[in-house]
Amino acid sequence: MEIQESLSQTHYNKVVIFFAKLISYVFHPLFIPTYVFIFLIKYFPFEFPGITAKLLNLRVISVFWMTAFFPAFAVFLLWRLKFIDNIFLRTQKERIIPFFISMFFYWWMFYLSRNFTDQPTVLKFFFFGIFISTAIGVIINNFIKISLHGLAMGGALMAIILFALYYHQNLGIAISITTLLTGIVASSRFITGNHTNSEMYVGLLVGALCQLVGYWFVM
Repeated sequence: MEIQESLSQTHYNKVVIFFAKLISYVFHPLFIPTYVFIFLIKYFPFEFPGITAKLLNLRVISVFWMTAFFPAFAVFLLWRLKFIDNIFLRTQKERIIPFFISMFFYWWMFYLSRNFTDQPTVLKFFFFGIFISTAIGVIINNFIKISLHGLAMGGALMAIILFALYYHQNLGIAISITTLLTGIVASSRFITGNHTNSEMYVGLLVGALCQLVGYWFVM
């Protein structure tokens, strides 16, 4: 992996590599569920009946807490306990335990979403979709280092398309922007030398298909 990364980065100057890494951090897979939740608040506020702005902010924090903070903290503990060599999970072996930890929290969010009546129904299929994408991802990880950014961005793009279908809303601009961001994130992972074409494309495909499966089973 280090050889692949060094070879990739020789084709780009330091500024391009810096911005590629920055994009990878801003659109880290752990942040995507929170971004999607905020998207729903902005586009479909009527799906949060009777909830004050302060409570909505607390909901955003709770989603971030469960889908980003706890999984990231678990990775940090694994690193400090020397179960993994670094927090960036550069090898397939290092990703196995974090995959299962994320699966637990995504399943828990899906379970909670089934019982809330004051938030969008579509969250049920969204959380179920990212749960099964993680479950499939850990299996594929045995063969190739599937892109986690691809899983997340592919899932987010398909989720927004399905939101448009479910609510019968024209979300063309949002879909276009998300498609552009997906391409930018994928390109940034290529620039930093973290993934091959097949690893990224498989991640995007699995993330998108799992949202479709989630929609079909849950809605």
